[in-house]
Amino acid sequence: MVRLKDRYLLVNIVYTDLPPGQKGSVPDLLLYNQPTIGELRPQTILKGIRSQVNALFGDCGSGSVERSLQVKYLSTATSTFILRVSRAHYRLVWAALTFMDRLPVKDGRPCIFRVVRVSGTIRKVEEEAIRRAKLLVLAAKDEMAGKASSSDALNALFRGGKDSARNLALVNDDHGDAEINEGEVSDG
Repeated sequence: MVRLKDRYLLVNIVYTDLPPGQKGSVPDLLLYNQPTIGELRPQTILKGIRSQVNALFGDCGSGSVERSLQVKYLSTATSTFILRVSRAHYRLVWAALTFMDRLPVKDGRPCIFRVVRVSGTIRKVEEEAIRRAKLLVLAAKDEMAGKASSSDALNALFRGGKDSARNLALVNDDHGDAEINEGEVSDG
């Protein structure tokens, strides 16, 4: 029996337009990672990706991606979603996401679709999404407390690797989370 091989893409939506008047009261990290509007649905994401694949790669690319493309998870609170696509064609979807510059809804906001992780199992992608959400919360807390500058927090988010936790030196004893010190890297 032949097993179908898939790839799972963890995608963050990073907003490039900043709402007026929020610059001083909210950390920069949270301005770029705002919750997504309620109109965004898995079907609209798929429709936008398929139209972009068609625009970039024509009927051949569109036909190769059509069967296997599926949104497995969408969180409007964290502006994150997980896509499933066949292993042979995940690069087409990644390229289409790179060229998308607006939410695929009517009068969609300008944004960047950032592929954060590609994996063969959904479990690893889910673990990375949880790890990044925790890192975002801790970095925003540090920025609000004045422990880290906004550039440190943004670097941690955009680097996204395990080095970001080391570079931020996040220590959170108050809430019972694991402690991450300089020189240590947590395995999760």
